[in-house]
Amino acid sequence: MAVDIRKFVDRLKDAYKAWDAPVITFMAGIGATPFEVLIATLLSLRTKDEVTAPAARRLFAVANTPEALLALGEAEIAKLIYPVGFYPTKSKRIMEISVLILEKYNGVVPNDIDELLTLPGVGRKTANLVLVEGYQMEAICVDTHVHRISNRIGYVKTKNADQTEMALRKKLPREYWVIYNEILVSFGQVLCRPISPFCSTCPVADLCPRIGVTKHR
Repeated sequence: MAVDIRKFVDRLKDAYKAWDAPVITFMAGIGATPFEVLIATLLSLRTKDEVTAPAARRLFAVANTPEALLALGEAEIAKLIYPVGFYPTKSKRIMEISVLILEKYNGVVPNDIDELLTLPGVGRKTANLVLVEGYQMEAICVDTHVHRISNRIGYVKTKNADQTEMALRKKLPREYWVIYNEILVSFGQVLCRPISPFCSTCPVADLCPRIGVTKHR
């Protein structure tokens, strides 16, 4: 039996009010610019929100524009964003992106996914998140939580995040495109964990076939 995706998302929307928003969503909600969303998303890759948030705050308190970051320099950026994962590489990417944003896009982050994907270190997840949170455009951002949970509930049957994005584009009701990532990231962090999810307290447990779940709490 296929999951009722409308019931699934709507029920999670109600439960989500009690959970913390993902760090990028939170930043966008308090007025982060598209450039800040882009840089913070890069910082968040392979890094937990509790590390990303203070690192982004430290960096943006000193420099939050391409010009300011270039003036700061790669070494100082690395110090400010430590201990995010791969911080030396990310500081280099931030410098490269800042140069391109200034030289190619006149200081404005592009709002086109193909253009965003040309930036160093920017994949589909980052590009889509910039569109959703930076520009409030309809896009589907798929991270590890969205990929895992969409397969766990049997809504898609895919092997990687890119396949999941394409599958969701074909079948997820458009009204849910923007919020799907936001809700599922929090859901994945709080209840629907990769290993031993909290099924006993899950608000959508009755809708979920628990595909691939061998142990739960």
